[in-house]
Amino acid sequence: MGGDSPFPPVIGMTTYLDQARTGVWDVRASFLPAAYFQGITLAGGVATLLPPQPVDADIARRVLDGLDGLVITGGKDINPAAYDQQPHPETDQPDTARDQWEFMLLREALDRRLPVLGICRGAQVLNVALGGTLHQHLPDVIGHTGHRAGNAVFTTLSVRTVPGTRLADLLGERADVQCYHHQAIAEVGRGLIVSAWDDDEVIEALELPGDGFVLAVQWHPEENLDDLRLFTAIVDAARSYAGARVVR
Repeated sequence: MGGDSPFPPVIGMTTYLDQARTGVWDVRASFLPAAYFQGITLAGGVATLLPPQPVDADIARRVLDGLDGLVITGGKDINPAAYDQQPHPETDQPDTARDQWEFMLLREALDRRLPVLGICRGAQVLNVALGGTLHQHLPDVIGHTGHRAGNAVFTTLSVRTVPGTRLADLLGERADVQCYHHQAIAEVGRGLIVSAWDDDEVIEALELPGDGFVLAVQWHPEENLDDLRLFTAIVDAARSYAGARVVR
C-alpha cells in the first residue's frame, strides 16, 4: 500500500553562484533569496540548498537520493548555445557551472519522476532540457519592456491558465502574478504542454501531463507568500513521492 510520508518532505532548491558582499567580505558565493525557501517551509516542507558545483550523473543521483522534490529557481539567462543560438546583445554572460548543474539534476529528476517546480529561469531550463528554445530578448518580440521593468521592480501581470491543466486546477482561470523576465519560451520542448499565457500571448507556464508533478512558471511566486498554492503543490507532491518511496 502507498500513502504520504509522516515526515516533512525535503525539497532541494538550486542556488545562484555570483559575487556577494556582506560586511567586509566581497567574495564569490552561492546564495538564494530567502523568499524562495520560506515558500517551501511555510507550505510544510524542509528546504535544502543545492549550490552549483562540478557534476556528473552519479553525483546528481547521489544528491537526489536525499530529496523528495526539486525546485529550479530564478537567475541569469541560460547559455544560448544550449539551444543552438548565438547570444543576443542583451543576453547575460553564461554561468556554465550553474547551467550544467541544473540540467543534470533535472535530467536525473525526470528519470526518477521526482516532483519538480521551475521558477522563472527554471521554466526555461525545463524547456531547453527537453529540446525547446527561447526568445532571447522579449522586447524584440512584443515591442515593450513590460515583463521586466528593471531596477528589481516586479511587474504584476494577469495570466490565463489553460483548461484541463494541473495549473488551472491549482490557480483557477486567471491569476495575477509577479514577473521579472526579458526572455521567454519560444518553441516548446518535447512532451511539454503550455498551461498559461499572458495578455501579450507570451507563454507563462509549462507542465508535463500525466500523474507525475512537473510544473514550471515564468513568474515569481516567492514574491507573494500570501499565496502559497504553488509551493503547497510541490510540497504535497513531494510528500506523496516520499511515501511511495518508503513502501517500496
